[in-house]
Amino acid sequence: MPNDSRPAVLELIGNTPLVRVSRFDTGPCTLFLKLESQNPGGSIKDRIGLAMIDAAERDGRLKPGGTIVEATAGNTGLGLALVGRAKGYRVVLVVPDKMSTEKVLHLKAMGAEVHITRSDVGKGHPDYYQDVAARLALDIPDAFFADQFNNPANPLAHECSTAPEIWAQTQHDVDAIVVGVGSAGTLTGLTRFFKRVQPNLTMVLADPVGSVMAEYSRSGTMITPGSWAVEGIGEDFIPSIADLSSVGHAYSISDEESFDHARQLLRAEGILGGSSTGTLLAAALRYCREQTEPKRVVSFVCDTGTRYLSKVYNDQWMNDQGLLARKPYGDLRDVIARRFEDGRVISVGPDDTLLTAFQRMRLADVSQLPVLVDGKKLVGVIDESDILLGMQEDPSHFRLTVASAMTDKVETLPASASMAQLQTELDRGLVAIIADASGFHGLITRVDLLNHLRRSLA
Repeated sequence: MPNDSRPAVLELIGNTPLVRVSRFDTGPCTLFLKLESQNPGGSIKDRIGLAMIDAAERDGRLKPGGTIVEATAGNTGLGLALVGRAKGYRVVLVVPDKMSTEKVLHLKAMGAEVHITRSDVGKGHPDYYQDVAARLALDIPDAFFADQFNNPANPLAHECSTAPEIWAQTQHDVDAIVVGVGSAGTLTGLTRFFKRVQPNLTMVLADPVGSVMAEYSRSGTMITPGSWAVEGIGEDFIPSIADLSSVGHAYSISDEESFDHARQLLRAEGILGGSSTGTLLAAALRYCREQTEPKRVVSFVCDTGTRYLSKVYNDQWMNDQGLLARKPYGDLRDVIARRFEDGRVISVGPDDTLLTAFQRMRLADVSQLPVLVDGKKLVGVIDESDILLGMQEDPSHFRLTVASAMTDKVETLPASASMAQLQTELDRGLVAIIADASGFHGLITRVDLLNHLRRSLA
């Protein structure tokens, strides 16, 4: 049952710091970032989680013992889970399957029930995450559907907290604010406030390539939506609460640019933000560098980058998605996920134990490893089945050396081999070993080949 007393952690929502960007070229402008990652739930969405639940309690839509239901890209769900669980409510969330593992694990750790649905379908499809959540809200007794995309408490939270905080922190001196659109609550709330206190302020829209928002704000035209890897912003429809009237500039930012800017922000300024923060930073820098007169510009670190360690800050995932630039060779080395030339091969030596091999497989999430002498000369390959052989009868086999279990008669393909030869080799086993007179280059699995073929379609 919900408690009458307000949990102390909720008092930490809002009043987030504003910091000046100092190590990027911002043209004639001064750029500030509002660190919404410092909210207790780690994102700007804590604000609307609190506002929507408080409003629903006041008007009786959320009653003691009730259930909160929402469709979310993760952060709104975390905000609702933070507030809802602190107040004793059941929380049921529907998230699309492109969300980071860290977000899903965080939601479950807070006690939320998570339903994962498809991210490759649009509004109106029965598996679209918002439609799934709406059906669950109808089926669950005493459910409150937060419905951030249509809930007036969403923009009101930003009109009453985020916007006045920016106004005070900039000493009433701000010329432009760079925002993204997910549900459009931030954009609309800020627009309402600043129309009253600073009518000449420009809203700058940062939007992922594939989203419909940027083009719609520029021309009023609805383009065919595409897909994007950035989480939390970008839409395939125009949210009903969206107020685009103050948007003076709109930038479409690619996934590559977004992810790169998030990584640059950490390295340059020491600020760990998520993928949408990279989108906003890229757009803010474009806007700032286009100006001919000094302006004071504000944008956001929308959420903490700790939710994207397995994605944005994971070189292997970035490589698999084609989001990191790699030297092209024009041969099978382009298919290898972990290239020896790039220093990315995970390997073992023949004198290492089977336990060491198993632990490295688990850490790297692979099922086979090359066996290298002096870290460079290929002498064999070991896979899970090699380690497992005989282990059930005697687990002490973990202490045996890799040399005792590895396959030392390996067949290799040169980097110059054809894709047809690669396919034939994969049909014969789990992995193709790429090595030639110039040395060992790496292993290719079926997943590596599929990733390569998918990237070639982009």
